[in-house]
Amino acid sequence: MRLVPMAISLLALVGASVPGFAEWKALVADEGVNVAGKLIFATPKSGWNRSSARPSDHGERWTRDGLALNELTFFAAIPDGSTIYNAPYGSAKKLPQFRSNMLATEIVELFENSNRILLDSSVFSIDAVEPAKLGTYEGVRFAYSYAAQDEGLTRKGEGVAAIVEGKLYLVNFIAPEIHYFDRDIEEIRQLVATLQLRPPQAIRP
Repeated sequence: MRLVPMAISLLALVGASVPGFAEWKALVADEGVNVAGKLIFATPKSGWNRSSARPSDHGERWTRDGLALNELTFFAAIPDGSTIYNAPYGSAKKLPQFRSNMLATEIVELFENSNRILLDSSVFSIDAVEPAKLGTYEGVRFAYSYAAQDEGLTRKGEGVAAIVEGKLYLVNFIAPEIHYFDRDIEEIRQLVATLQLRPPQAIRP
């Protein structure tokens, strides 16, 4: 994997769950892999790398070219009353909590408000919201864009979320608006369409 500066990634902001040194593991193309505590099964294409640094207790992070250029996060089985991300270490910021009875639009608001707080930025726009499937489950897809303070670079993102047996599953992709987002987004959509969600009771030893 080519190493690049991390720039404004949520990895830099969610310090509570990030080890001092993140290790990376290259994923094998077209080979299925368990994700986020075996609660999601995904089959990536070539070039993806998995980080040991986690965005939360329920999440996992991948990148292809470095987190400054593309970041793919998976969140699985977030329970009622928990947050999407861990708060930064030592921070007094309080992140909004997921509720199992949320409507699709409220899930999008939860994601937006969480990121506004972590990025400390008011320049965060939800650009589109539509019904979608996460694996075989009905959910919501949302597109967004933001510019982190002092960075001078617009990033685009797309997330797909679903509530399964009262818990939140979410897959989110972020990349710079120029080149990288458009290059990878169709591949990400195909990955999302073929995901297998595995609620906890469905997992066998």
